[in-house]
Amino acid sequence: MARSGTYRQTLTGNKAFHPTDLPPDPAVVLDGELSLLLSDADRALGAINTIASVLPSPELFVAMFIQKEALLSSQIEGTQSWLTDVLGADESHISTADVGEVVNYVKAMRHGLHRLQQDAFPMSLRLLREIHGVLMQQVRGGKPALTPGEFRNGQTWIGGANLKTARFVPPPAEIMLNSLDNLEKYLYQENDLPVLVQCALIHYQFETIHPFNDGNGRLGRLLITFFLVWRGVLEEPMLYLSAYLKTHQQEYYDRLMQVRNSGNYEAWIKFFLEGVITVSGQVVSTTKRLQQLERENMDRLIAANAGQEGIQLLRYLMRQPVVMVKDISKALDVSYGKANKLIAVFESVELLQQINQGRRNRKFAYKAYIDILAEGTELVSEHAAD
Repeated sequence: MARSGTYRQTLTGNKAFHPTDLPPDPAVVLDGELSLLLSDADRALGAINTIASVLPSPELFVAMFIQKEALLSSQIEGTQSWLTDVLGADESHISTADVGEVVNYVKAMRHGLHRLQQDAFPMSLRLLREIHGVLMQQVRGGKPALTPGEFRNGQTWIGGANLKTARFVPPPAEIMLNSLDNLEKYLYQENDLPVLVQCALIHYQFETIHPFNDGNGRLGRLLITFFLVWRGVLEEPMLYLSAYLKTHQQEYYDRLMQVRNSGNYEAWIKFFLEGVITVSGQVVSTTKRLQQLERENMDRLIAANAGQEGIQLLRYLMRQPVVMVKDISKALDVSYGKANKLIAVFESVELLQQINQGRRNRKFAYKAYIDILAEGTELVSEHAAD
């Protein structure tokens, strides 16, 4: 058996990949460049934990990073949406199926984090199925999801129109179940590998097993954050690798295939750690810029005599930067007329601007905040199967 697995003939005449169990054998070698990268990645995660610990309201920033991650991860799979669409989504009236998919991702992330943090539910195959069920809820106007919350019971493939033209064919269903059982055991296995290296291996193995009919890419990226939070190395869920994986999308797929074809786990782990370092730096930088923006805007509101309700609205906009008058009225528990007056104040100091036409159902955006958050979410056209 090769280090990462072998390709074997199936009853249909195609070759499917049979992965070996984790951990790799021979063991992962962490020397030289990989050792230095691991130290840098640990420090980068420490910087996120430090800045999260001094934030007066970390939940505001966590909420925004979750929505950005949802958009980026969905864009990798070809979803065509902008951050403004997602931030302004009304869950009772989803504008498009693409926006609905991103909203489902946000729900799945929050569901998983709640189960791990509030319910103290363990990382497990059961939890992954739960999260997949939320992720793949049918979106009105979109195609029905295939067996949400259930592992596949047939053969699937990645890339190409069919098994013959596929870029990669994951293990058959019966092999898949054995591989999943090993993956669950590995989540709890005591070993001398650092948590970040274990996380890289777990993401690779999950994507290679490809246990669901759809949604594997998105769930596999969710799994990164869930695992790091569960293992306690990430105190607040503010690290999301989709920004890096989108920028280096082809290399992301190539590195996964390199492990399957040649057993080169080390090259994949190197790529993964570089992503952790890059994204951690972006998170710290973005958080500092958003904090600075908050301070500057607070000064504007004080100078404009916006009062306590103006400060409350600014805090609300940091959680929900695309709003309608009714949203503000409800969130601040003020009259519709008072909400209108607050919006007028915010428009006068250029903190809000209307983003749709007309006087009915007006929608406003906290544009300076969104511009910082939206960096890196520009749409791309190329994507691979999920």
